[in-house]
Amino acid sequence: MPIAQRQITVDSVRSLVRCAGPDDASQAVVFVHGNPGSSEDWEDLLARASELGRAVAPDMPGYGKADRPKGFDYTVAGYSRHLQGLLEQLGIRRAHLVLHDFGGPWGLHWAAEHPSQVASVTLINTGLMRGYRWHRFARLWQLPVIGELVQLSATRVAFRMTLNAENPKPMPRAFVDRMYDDYDWGMKLAVLKLYRATRDADGMSRALAAKLAPLQLPALVVWGKGDHYVPYRFADSQRDAFAVEAVHVLEGCGHWPFIDEPELVAQLVMPFLKRQLHTIDGRAADH
Repeated sequence: MPIAQRQITVDSVRSLVRCAGPDDASQAVVFVHGNPGSSEDWEDLLARASELGRAVAPDMPGYGKADRPKGFDYTVAGYSRHLQGLLEQLGIRRAHLVLHDFGGPWGLHWAAEHPSQVASVTLINTGLMRGYRWHRFARLWQLPVIGELVQLSATRVAFRMTLNAENPKPMPRAFVDRMYDDYDWGMKLAVLKLYRATRDADGMSRALAAKLAPLQLPALVVWGKGDHYVPYRFADSQRDAFAVEAVHVLEGCGHWPFIDEPELVAQLVMPFLKRQLHTIDGRAADH
């Protein structure tokens, strides 16, 4: 099914949103990328999900083709509010979240604030991570001056070499280059602001778990075992806060398993989404 692109503005901040499937459905699969990604990360899964119902994937502020305003609230709460604004304008009242990397905190914060609107969560190398300690790049980005110098040194060659060195298998060059094409200075500053505003990942996870655990949201967990940024030991712990249907730890995959093994990830994710889209509290869903 073809993927359309829309420009949606929330509080003067414009986001590109990729959309597929019936655009008048109030229920949708909502894909939220992480750092340093964009909605384009999801094109394959977005197209597949559109065969089940409505599917959307936004570029979040600072990323992809979205605006990078200096005055945006580059916090988890700020991104959550932006996501809510996007969903309101799209007419989506019930969301099946598919989250990756920092899309996890953004999407799960939104879910905690809008429990009646979230239907299920698919967690790909992300989730609630009590006891998590930031990876080395995050710790550098959080340092004044040092963070800026690290970003200045992030040339295309360095970017490509770093991602490949920290992934179990070479990443497709087109994927890496496309990510780097978006990695302008505005995005680099957005990254610094976000990570500096989110130092306490453990505390954030505990606060969100307290709100989300009582909901017992249906969940699927997919994790690349070779993730250097978010260790796979956190995969099974998602059972503490969600009604997890299954946990899949994938050998030979890193932080982007849907890029490393797209067919395998689709085979795991699509059946779960199909079941969730057609059931609400045990009843047939109204699309």
